[in-house]
Amino acid sequence: MDLPKRKNIRLNDYNYSSNGAYFITICTKNKENLLWKNVGANCVRPLDQLPLSKIGIVIENEIYKLNTVYENIKVDKYQIMPNHIHLIIFIYEDSNGRTQFAPTISRIIKQFKGSITKQIGFSIWQKSFYDRIIRNEKEYQSVWNYIHNNPLKYLEVYPCRNETIKKNLIL
Repeated sequence: MDLPKRKNIRLNDYNYSSNGAYFITICTKNKENLLWKNVGANCVRPLDQLPLSKIGIVIENEIYKLNTVYENIKVDKYQIMPNHIHLIIFIYEDSNGRTQFAPTISRIIKQFKGSITKQIGFSIWQKSFYDRIIRNEKEYQSVWNYIHNNPLKYLEVYPCRNETIKKNLIL
């Protein structure tokens, strides 16, 4: 029996180790809410106090490690949501002005997901990930704001009974 082929969602002929900014979204398998703790009526807390689950904490630690594991990359912004993660990743030239030895976005994400899977003992990930190449400052600001405000958007879908929490998110 022939299995259906997965559609390639990457740009053809684009070098994903090129200097630049990338907007990445990684989802959990079957959109399972594994990354936040269940808090009361599934409420969220202020942005600096998101209720990360144990798995969410492992993920956050791995995000911090990305900046030290790879010399030429920087995670500029991230948000861990209940069932997905958003990242802005910059790839820079090395001290010699080269990016040819920089890892590709696919390799970075594969190793990131693999490290988390190894630490927690099972895979939580949907296959692949979504990416968008950020082409200019205006687009960067738009993506940065989208990531920053994602918990507020979550409140629109899953209203919080505690208005104080909602007010803290808006501040």
